[in-house]
Amino acid sequence: MVYRLQEMHHTINRIKAVRVVICMTLLVLLWLCTASVAQAAPRIQDVGDKLVIVIDPGHGGANEGTIAGEYPEKIMTLISAQAMYDELIQFDNVEVYMTRNDDRDMSLEERAVFAESVDADFMFSIHYNASEHHTLFGSEVWISNQPPYNAYGYQFGHMQMLEMEERGLFLRGIKTRLNDNGLDYYGIIRESVERNVPAVIIEHCHVDEERDIPFCDTQEDWIAFGQADARAVAKYFGLSSSSLGIDYSQEQEQLPSADEHSRVQSTLRDETSPDVCMIEMVNADYDTGEIEIQITAADYDSPLLYYTYSMDGGTIYSPLKPWPQLDVLEETYADTFSLFVQAESGTTPEIIVRAYNLADLYTESNAIPFLQTFHYGEPEIEETLPEENSTIVERDRHTIGTTTFVPAGIGEITEKEDAVSILDFLKICLVFVVLLFGIVLISQTISYRRRLKRRRQRMKEALKKQNHNK
Repeated sequence: MVYRLQEMHHTINRIKAVRVVICMTLLVLLWLCTASVAQAAPRIQDVGDKLVIVIDPGHGGANEGTIAGEYPEKIMTLISAQAMYDELIQFDNVEVYMTRNDDRDMSLEERAVFAESVDADFMFSIHYNASEHHTLFGSEVWISNQPPYNAYGYQFGHMQMLEMEERGLFLRGIKTRLNDNGLDYYGIIRESVERNVPAVIIEHCHVDEERDIPFCDTQEDWIAFGQADARAVAKYFGLSSSSLGIDYSQEQEQLPSADEHSRVQSTLRDETSPDVCMIEMVNADYDTGEIEIQITAADYDSPLLYYTYSMDGGTIYSPLKPWPQLDVLEETYADTFSLFVQAESGTTPEIIVRAYNLADLYTESNAIPFLQTFHYGEPEIEETLPEENSTIVERDRHTIGTTTFVPAGIGEITEKEDAVSILDFLKICLVFVVLLFGIVLISQTISYRRRLKRRRQRMKEALKKQNHNK
């Protein structure tokens, strides 16, 4: 009887334990379901049932924008904005406006006032880019530095960057910039935020760089950009269209996390150049001219965006190249990689590398000089006299003992004269080497000072770069 009671007691305990496990499992499942629901709608910006969007075609009238391409920017932005408008009006519960629909002057304040007058939930300013030296390429989004607009812009910018990446463009990131007063640098963003209207600047690509030109060369390209912008907006707000049979409500799961009460650290403008940039020789093949170097670089404030290299000690640099394994949205990049370069035959290279960060500031590496000249791929030249002169020498040369004489018509050389000539030649060579060494030393000193001066000047120019009146 006692044994049966003990067995029943153990059975009851096991049942209780199973119940506890079941309850805990249910609680975990409930928590996971709640978490999944929260993740399905991470957009920080809260809007009502009716969404109001304002599209701002940049520039207009006398303000043509960049004219580096075949067409002025003001025409390109208007066509892209119209395509964006035509796409967005097909979505449900959305009102869409444009600050201008023709080629006319309009101040930045007027654009922001218009957005405020229609109670806009967001204003998107459409632009195309160009750089001072026509070297930059890629797409970027400029956002406000002020919370909560920084978080709004960051989350939208992420969707915009994904659309640009889908088109094959290089991504330059989601960024802010401040003026000397600590306010947003770009007027359209500053004026809008002052009126409680979130605003961003979309810089589709650079119209003056050969790698970006194919993306913006025709009117069809500008329309395609506007349609991509519309998709980014629709995905950011989770819009749906009954007429198009599209539902983007689940696309918001791609939005990155952000806090409306603070700035997203990765969007803050980096004011310093990369912290580290070093290069090391790995291999040099003098038979083919191929050189392998290892590059190690890092920036502790922002991702590394580009690199470029010089083969002549810093006088001429290669075009900018994307940094290997760069993911600007995840802020990751390779801190070490191998670079293969080709030395031209007949040259003595001196290799230098520059690493650029998100703010287009660079750090220059150490130099790798070569003491030996590369010679390859050149046919061997046999030193032979012309056939006619050779015949004359063979006919008129006479050998007596160990001394060779050449008739006066060709030139008379004796062993004594030959020895004197060699001694004089060696003296001349020695003087020439001393002079050459002095010239090279002076030249290197002048070149170093010039490079240092140019570097300082470029740093100043980078900090004072204008934004084409955006």
